[in-house]
Amino acid sequence: MKVSIVIPAHNEEVNIEKTLDAIFKQTYHNFEVLVVDNASTDKTNSILHAYKNKHHGLKLKILSENRKGTQWARECGRLDAEGGIIANIDADCIPHANWLEKGMHSFLVKEVVAVGGPYDYYDAPKMTRWFSLYFQKIFYFIVNIVLQKLHKGGVLIGGNVLLRADALEKAGGYNTDLVFYGDDTDTAKRMSRQGRVVFNRNLSMPTSARRLKSQGVIRTSLIYFYHFFRIIFKKSN
Repeated sequence: MKVSIVIPAHNEEVNIEKTLDAIFKQTYHNFEVLVVDNASTDKTNSILHAYKNKHHGLKLKILSENRKGTQWARECGRLDAEGGIIANIDADCIPHANWLEKGMHSFLVKEVVAVGGPYDYYDAPKMTRWFSLYFQKIFYFIVNIVLQKLHKGGVLIGGNVLLRADALEKAGGYNTDLVFYGDDTDTAKRMSRQGRVVFNRNLSMPTSARRLKSQGVIRTSLIYFYHFFRIIFKKSN
């Protein structure tokens, strides 16, 4: 099955080439890459076009979405995607070479509509990195199972997700009313109505800890969990 990898990019001139380099080393080869320039004011767009011309022009699409927000960018990419699976990563992620192959394995089960895994903050202090990674592997894994047993939703982390395109379409696509926090929880909740959501503890995604560094670990965690519970217990329309 073809995979469409959608990457929102707002002012990512420093990171985007490293992300693309990692993607094009995947052991699973049937994919396309859609990078959505999300109202960048730096050199992101010119770097993308130079990369496309030099490397993987046939597999790389460069799109533009001037409405700022990851959900706007993801929805822009989704609407242009050709794959039966939509994969979401961020522009500062560096996926392992077997990331797609490992993620696609879960879709051998027909009931599975979404697969995600933990973030690995590779440039965080060692203690922060490992505590965060194993907290996600244990706590998020358990919470995902409980939420689905209760028919309340699921757990997905926005930049480490693979989704069945037809199920995402039935779920209404990405919720563009959400600018950032809560977007992944909202997607997981709506996808759980279409089938099974898997949180694969071994599907880790190396990503930058820049948000943790700029906002602080405690503050970022509190904001995340506030929006997580707000979305989970929000009454559905």
